[in-house]
Amino acid sequence: MRLRTPLALLGAAVLVLVGPPLLTTGGGTDTGTRIPGLRLMVPNTPGGGYDITARTAARNAEDAGLTHGIEVFNLPGAGGTVGLSRLVSEHGNGRLAMSMGLGVVGAVRSNDAPRTLADTTPIARLTEEQDVIVVGRDSPYRTVDDLIGAWREDPGGLPVGGGSSPGGPDHLAPMLMARAAGIPPKQVNYVPFDGGGELLASILGGKVAFGVSGVGEYLDQIRAGELRLLAVTGPQRVPGLDAPTLREAGYDVSFTNWRGIVAPPGLSDTERRKLVRLVEELHGSDEWRESLERNGWDDAFLTGEEFGAFLDAEDERVVSVLKELGL
Repeated sequence: MRLRTPLALLGAAVLVLVGPPLLTTGGGTDTGTRIPGLRLMVPNTPGGGYDITARTAARNAEDAGLTHGIEVFNLPGAGGTVGLSRLVSEHGNGRLAMSMGLGVVGAVRSNDAPRTLADTTPIARLTEEQDVIVVGRDSPYRTVDDLIGAWREDPGGLPVGGGSSPGGPDHLAPMLMARAAGIPPKQVNYVPFDGGGELLASILGGKVAFGVSGVGEYLDQIRAGELRLLAVTGPQRVPGLDAPTLREAGYDVSFTNWRGIVAPPGLSDTERRKLVRLVEELHGSDEWRESLERNGWDDAFLTGEEFGAFLDAEDERVVSVLKELGL
């Protein structure tokens, strides 16, 4: 018995030394991307651009073995500023991040929100995409010229819906479009919805004459014939979609949206670096590249302080455009 006891103790010590690496291998540990208990907030309703981006990123990160168990949850309200306020209140929480974009920049301004993106920790800009001008399949408008012709005759009588608050991308795009068509932006009847999911039901139900939203949000409905695509807002046509750019159609507008990720304030350098490292590895994965192509998203990757400077510049741009449009 006395001989067996030292041997047993030695065996236990070996298991202790060998066991942890075996138990923690994989799941992003080799690249330092594993963040147990990571939660990704979506500040609008399910089915919108932030929601699709967040759930795609979470699924791709897990499929690529970078981390596991990411919880994606929705906290809608006030164009994303309810979620923003919650994020800022989670000071020092390195296991929380928020999907966001130009819409939140605009909502902060239009709602005079007490919390701004300057209160957050910038992590990364992920994508850029065009907006689409769509109508329901039963709409009388077959082309963008048909639509704008009727819009000119009765700007207030043709409500346009968008999945963002005033100042956001789905608001700015039709306002710029109206100006290019000779319609005073102040006469436009813009109806905001809390994300593309809510907007879709109103387009299909004929509650708005047309809608403006991100291309990735409505690809399935366009391909299924539920929505008729009249035009895209960016500088080039979207591959695989039969629709002109607004400039091709004779309206001098070129507009794109973007989406990214921010985290609460007060993170340690280690926590911030780990979140940045996770999105860097995600950006380089085959899974993410396939998602970019499938959703019609352009790669617009930017991290850390450079992304923070971009956010400051976007805030100034929103204010400038709203003033220019008299809004």
